[in-house]
Amino acid sequence: IAFVLTILTNLFSLIGPALSGAAIDEIKVGFGKIDFGNIYFYAILLLVFYVLSSLFSFILNIMMIKISKKIVYELRKDCFEKITVIPVSFFDSNQTGDIISRMSYDIDTINTSLSSDLIATAAITIIGSLIMMLIISPLLVLILVVTIPISLLFTRFMLKRTHKLFKRRSQTLGELNGYVEEMITGSKTIKAYGNEEITITNFEKANNEAVDAAYKAEYYGGITGPGVMFVNNLTLALIALFGSILYIFEKIKFGQISSFILYSRRFSGPINEIANIIVDLQSALAAAERVFDLIDAAPEKEDAENAIMLEDVSGEVNFKDVSFGYNEKKIIIKDLSFRAEPGKVIAIVGPTGAGKTTIVNLLMRFYDVNDGEITLDSNSIYDIKRKDLRLSYAMVLQDTWLFEGTVFDNIAYGKEGVTLEDVIRAAKAAHIHGFIKRLPNGYDTVLSEDGINISKGQKQLLTIARAMLLDSKMLILDEATSNVDTRTEIRIQEAMKTLMKDKTCFIIAHRLSTIQNADLILVVDNGNIVEQGTHKELIERKGVYHNLYYSQYE
Repeated sequence: IAFVLTILTNLFSLIGPALSGAAIDEIKVGFGKIDFGNIYFYAILLLVFYVLSSLFSFILNIMMIKISKKIVYELRKDCFEKITVIPVSFFDSNQTGDIISRMSYDIDTINTSLSSDLIATAAITIIGSLIMMLIISPLLVLILVVTIPISLLFTRFMLKRTHKLFKRRSQTLGELNGYVEEMITGSKTIKAYGNEEITITNFEKANNEAVDAAYKAEYYGGITGPGVMFVNNLTLALIALFGSILYIFEKIKFGQISSFILYSRRFSGPINEIANIIVDLQSALAAAERVFDLIDAAPEKEDAENAIMLEDVSGEVNFKDVSFGYNEKKIIIKDLSFRAEPGKVIAIVGPTGAGKTTIVNLLMRFYDVNDGEITLDSNSIYDIKRKDLRLSYAMVLQDTWLFEGTVFDNIAYGKEGVTLEDVIRAAKAAHIHGFIKRLPNGYDTVLSEDGINISKGQKQLLTIARAMLLDSKMLILDEATSNVDTRTEIRIQEAMKTLMKDKTCFIIAHRLSTIQNADLILVVDNGNIVEQGTHKELIERKGVYHNLYYSQYE
């Protein structure tokens, strides 16, 4: 429909110069011989065509706005859906602010080029004007054979030079947004360490890079428009000159010269417009590359064709000669092997960087192993549907995550059909019920974004309550109680041991006093299990665990 409207709009508009030229030729006949009837006819016809052209143009503009709105909606939808299926490694290698910049600024930049029908209008106007000029005077069209290639070659030359500049502009803006997002998130830490001046200096550096990239792109892009306009004005001058010569030799009528000039302006007009908005087009192309890089990002590997569904999980986990590295040059986990029996509490301890959290990433298939095998209930985790595998675990991380919503919604997140009684029972087990009752609206109190109106410890207790509510056969706690006091942590561990009876639990903890009752403690160092056993056995062994444990009390 938009294409048909574009054709009609331009066709009605293109008839105008021909009618105008015909009216001029009627007047040129001589005052006593003028047929005013014909002139009035041409004038009324001209008015009708221009009114229709304007009407169709208005309808077309409204339609293009709606089309661009739909496309922008679909682009953002595709980007967000892709974010939900791409691997965790993508977020480890891309700044959050840069990803947000692609979904907001870059898509808005694309929208500026979509909301106009310039390309379709230009094509129809150029083709229609050329046909009309060929009808009027093929000789004068020869002038365009010389000047138009000059415009095209110049435009092509500038496009090659400016494309990289616009791509760099979008990239530096994404980096700037990423830096700003990081600094806003860490604003308390910045103030605590008195690093405001350093932060401002770094921002000025990133800001200057973004501004310089934008300036260079706009500067060199701005040369294209005036250059093409110069060639087009030269074309008009040549048409007037050679048209006058042809008129002298009676090879063309005066009205035809007028019509030809008008059509030549129509012909060069779209070229001028495209050259003048080349900055926007180049910017839109660079933005589109970044958006489609996100949309085309490789998702997580699909489940195997014969992948099985987990129905009744017992919780037996085996690591068999597992090796893994976030990149091939640096292997973190080396030939790791251990067995977690169903219903047992497995504690994983070790110095910072030993590979404790990496083990959790491998358990949940956030990353895939380089070598070896991980099994759950004797099934390779790669033969199990990824969704079923992850739902078999309840997980609480050191970095808590709450969303803007009620306390009830945050605790019940991830489980359908939850009642208030279920939530209260989980909250009591996590020792957070008393705090919730003191809130203005209890469980209906709305938490602000990421729970910033409550303390970190309270946030962790809420996420622990969320994990307790799930009917999962296994639990992962990755430094999950690092923001609560020692006494509360011990009480939570005792409560969780009761609640997670007959369920396999993986606990990563730095405070070794809280894992003394674990059924098995794995001591990891440099990606290898150097010791394993109960707390008592490892203390008596007087090895790595013994040194770690007593170093916390020296």
